[in-house]
Amino acid sequence: MIQRVQTIFLFLIVVAMGITIGTSLWSQSETGDGTGSSWELTAFMLTNLDANREVIQSSSKWYLSALAAFAGFLALISIFQYKSRAKQLLFNMINSLVMVVLIVAVFLTTNGINSEIEATSGGTYHFGFWVILGAMVCNMLANRFIKKDEALVRSVDRIR
Repeated sequence: MIQRVQTIFLFLIVVAMGITIGTSLWSQSETGDGTGSSWELTAFMLTNLDANREVIQSSSKWYLSALAAFAGFLALISIFQYKSRAKQLLFNMINSLVMVVLIVAVFLTTNGINSEIEATSGGTYHFGFWVILGAMVCNMLANRFIKKDEALVRSVDRIR
């Protein structure tokens, strides 16, 4: 049935990945070059801004948005696999891996920029980044409830 508790958690993953795609992930304000420029990372672009918030340079980071969209898509597919709990668990396992790769990609991107500009601080991670971690927790909770359903079905089968 689609109205199970894990469906809510899987839907929250879809929403979280949409938020990740639509909001800022990271920013760095005080750079070591003394110009007052800043860096901002979204799921689509890494942008260098001057003190007047005009774009100095930007580079595409399409792979971040592709990973977030893929994670949301996997969660959406998993919602409709309610007849096969094994498939649901498989999709959620793959989704966990995709979200870990997304977190690592964001960290590598931000650390690369920090080392390139020789920043004194690590920058600030925004809501778009933290919601990925929330989606990972929702994925773990969905797996827990799927396993609980599977155990319930197996216990009922033993009684017959």
